[in-house]
Amino acid sequence: MLSVILPAYNEETMIPLAAETISGILDGAGIAHELLFVDDGSRDGTWAKIQAESEKRGSVVGVHFSRNFGKEAAMFAGLEQARGDCCAILDCDLQHPPEKLVEMYRLWEEGYEVVEGIKEDRGQESAMHRFAAKSFYRLISGATGMDMASSSDFKLLDRKVVDTLNRMPERNVFFRALSFWVGFRRAEVSYRVQERVAGESKWSTRSLIKYAINNIGSFSSAPLHIITGLGVLMLVIAVVFGVEALVQKILGNALGGFTTVILLLLIASSLVMISLGIIGFYVARIYEEIKGRPRYIVSRVCGREESAE
Repeated sequence: MLSVILPAYNEETMIPLAAETISGILDGAGIAHELLFVDDGSRDGTWAKIQAESEKRGSVVGVHFSRNFGKEAAMFAGLEQARGDCCAILDCDLQHPPEKLVEMYRLWEEGYEVVEGIKEDRGQESAMHRFAAKSFYRLISGATGMDMASSSDFKLLDRKVVDTLNRMPERNVFFRALSFWVGFRRAEVSYRVQERVAGESKWSTRSLIKYAINNIGSFSSAPLHIITGLGVLMLVIAVVFGVEALVQKILGNALGGFTTVILLLLIASSLVMISLGIIGFYVARIYEEIKGRPRYIVSRVCGREESAE
């Protein structure tokens, strides 16, 4: 059985359409499946729509968070609740084309354990958004040593891969990078990002920047190494200015150098504060991990006879 995990946040207009579209495609292909909607603390009628679909379709299961915990938490909640032999992650807005699920499933039947959805293009995005996305993937690819330039959350995972991810104890997770990191036999399926047919994107520029910073920090220690680079840069600058000052002193042409001193102090103090900020960010991540709080809290489950944990 294929478990299709659909994180949803304020997507009341898309729930019925997503359930009907995906069920129709998978039924037509003869693929046994369950649709697992994870309501990430929506403020609209998303949960009511999920409940209605679970009563209408026996294949629909709903999981409701006690509050908004974020998309990463929603995806991992779906992986932990899923009962299928393989699991696919799909955006509830259907910008990930659901017809590609059949192609992914057939590759899984051939023995591939991770089937990665690779973007051919990013659809209609602003130039600023496209630049920010490319910059983020360039950074995360360099930090992790894995080419994630065209990667997405749209992928199909074998049960053994899902179980491996579920056993990872870390709280701050980056699903896209972890699914690369675990390895296993991989295949790729290319797709074009579809336009929304209803609703609006929940991703603002601010939320995307926050998402990028959190995920880089949760998966890579590269920013900490930047501090070392800044320290070396300041050492080189100090040596250059020190040699110059010494030569001028020996030649009897020593300058007052007030402006130079002020600039050096400003630059050094700025770099120190940036370095402390980066270190503080990682200390905060360590603090959050040590507390051991759950990634999410499930308040309700529908379409399945079990109690929320």
